[in-house]
Amino acid sequence: MMTHKDIIGKIKALYGAERDFIPLHEPQFTGNEKTYLNECIDSTFVSSVGPFVDEFEKRIADYTGAKYAVAVVNGTAALHLSLILAGVEAGDLVVSQSLSFVATANAITYTGAVPHFIDVDRETLGMSPSALERFFADVELKNGKPIHTPSGRRVGAVVPMHTFGFPAKIDLLIQICASFNVPLIEDAAESLGSIYKGKHSGTFGLLGTYSFNGNKTITCGGGGIIVTNDEKLAKKAKHLSTQAKVPHAWEFSHDELGYNYRCPNINAALACAQLENLETFISNKRATAQAYKEFFSGSSYQFIDEPDNCRSNFWLNAILLENREERDNFLKESNASGVMTRPVWTLLHKMNYLKHASHDELKISQEIEDRLVNIPSSVRTFASDKM
Repeated sequence: MMTHKDIIGKIKALYGAERDFIPLHEPQFTGNEKTYLNECIDSTFVSSVGPFVDEFEKRIADYTGAKYAVAVVNGTAALHLSLILAGVEAGDLVVSQSLSFVATANAITYTGAVPHFIDVDRETLGMSPSALERFFADVELKNGKPIHTPSGRRVGAVVPMHTFGFPAKIDLLIQICASFNVPLIEDAAESLGSIYKGKHSGTFGLLGTYSFNGNKTITCGGGGIIVTNDEKLAKKAKHLSTQAKVPHAWEFSHDELGYNYRCPNINAALACAQLENLETFISNKRATAQAYKEFFSGSSYQFIDEPDNCRSNFWLNAILLENREERDNFLKESNASGVMTRPVWTLLHKMNYLKHASHDELKISQEIEDRLVNIPSSVRTFASDKM
């Protein structure tokens, strides 16, 4: 029978038993990072204007297949701006999932909209199409506007999140939204490089957003990006992210409320170097996931594998334990042993400032919160080649 010590031993074997501490996910700088940073510094263009920002956007668009990409300071800013671009207004209802990082709900709240949380799909850990269908059963079109009957609010957008890099059933979600002409924005913060039915996550909806925080598959310290196939939205995103400044040789004129969200050139320089190794990193992480999958096979622990029709980047590997008590015992034992593990985020509807938000039963979300633990998922450079 597999024990907690066996799991900790496996993790140490993969990442180096000689290490005093094994983090959950650490960045790797193995390419042109220093070269590009030095170029950026030597150019003196380290802020929101510079060639690396343009290059970063071009490379993301080319990689994902999106027509346009607009680089911003972080993933939260990307999501906030995307909600504005989609026409979300104060007082609207925005449908998302309670099983998500708090940034998803924060971005919704920044607009003055109110989140409504629905359950996730057990297979993907992303928004459940069935739960979304049940939500829209209470929505009717009034003068062309989708109105949520119980609250009387207009439904401004739907925001699914690709949890831990596993693509949600995004095509089904979009079909449901299309019936009510509600825009869908993908929170793809964790899923750069993940593919669903031959297409990159983040490129299905009206807009998609990625994060390049220090704990992501690739990082530029801070940084985020918006992708879209809509030229007008892309131009609007760039305009709003640069304080809505009207171009002029010397005058300062701003034609609407703007945001200081443009990605600095120095962050973009780091991002360009990281992008050059993205596929190598994903291959490495997928090999680690396969090693975990084989290790947990036949045990009482359920390894969260990629859903059907997907190629996941396996940003964070995860296992399900029997219940919350065992989850907590494993968290204590592993962290005390120098192996960083974490539970899934506290469900968003439980946050004090979000307790007013409406939600469905969230049955699967609660089960996942009680049982799931993330285990080390970095690109492996310290361990032996033995899987």
